[in-house]
Amino acid sequence: MNNIPSVDLADFLSDDPTRKQQFVDQIGTAYEEIGFVSLKNHFLTDELVDQLYKQVKTFFALPLETKQQYEIEGLGGQRGYISFGKEHAKGRKKGDLKEFWHFGQEPSADANLIEEYPDNVQVDELPEFNATGMEAYRMLEKTGIYVLRALALYIGVDEHYFDHWASNGNSILRPIHYPPITDEPDGAVRAGAHGDINLITLLMGASTGGLQVLRKDGEWIDAIPNEDELVINVGDMLERHTNNKLRSTIHRVVNPPKEQWDQPRYSIPFFMHPRSDMRLDCMPECVDEQHPKAFDDISAGEFLHERLVDIGLIKK
Repeated sequence: MNNIPSVDLADFLSDDPTRKQQFVDQIGTAYEEIGFVSLKNHFLTDELVDQLYKQVKTFFALPLETKQQYEIEGLGGQRGYISFGKEHAKGRKKGDLKEFWHFGQEPSADANLIEEYPDNVQVDELPEFNATGMEAYRMLEKTGIYVLRALALYIGVDEHYFDHWASNGNSILRPIHYPPITDEPDGAVRAGAHGDINLITLLMGASTGGLQVLRKDGEWIDAIPNEDELVINVGDMLERHTNNKLRSTIHRVVNPPKEQWDQPRYSIPFFMHPRSDMRLDCMPECVDEQHPKAFDDISAGEFLHERLVDIGLIKK
């Protein structure tokens, strides 16, 4: 396998039970084997993607002192602007060569959450920035819920098992800017090798290159989707909940060849988190004599806090 498998959400959404089951089998097998797929026929339109990238590039081109006005203390980096080098991979000290922004959940009035999410930060200089970001957020959330429905069927539970937890969940949309590299990096890369914290991640913009996935045999392979595809991978929460049945694969964003250092890179991942009170205890369907329970019981909120400390966004 020299690239990640490609799947078509239209198969799952069709009225043909055979096509639907084919999608379930394909994505489930891929997530057991490598933890990544590229997915076509998602709910993002080309026009919305273009609008979002235009807004994102305009924001990151603003003067640093302007952007820093939107870096809000006390939120653990969960909303607004996070400046260059603030985040690092778990176990690393070198900050990643990136700056980014966080859009967060705006829950429905009847969500009945046990926690209150921070408000999104409004960018005064760009009147369409927040509306465009949240429109993309909704389409990615919708896509993610259908992927989770397929995975529920693959595991052997009710198709809508994840719906309540993922709807109004603590998900994050993160536009990232990797600026041109001006000096020889001292051991730093654009994003160090890591696994994601959340249930699943849906990534826009991987087609610009640099994203690599670690195969089971220890080889790094490039993840190269088609232009119209999202890259979707399993996160640590789902790996834990499925007792290692579905794999949260280590991945990284490598620095480009030196002749391309003057080129910036943009990508926009959507980190799909559940409500904080979702239990991540190993599902009974994924535990047997050959696969004994591998993780202690924990809630999504407790696990998220632990990991945000690990990557440097919040203090202990």
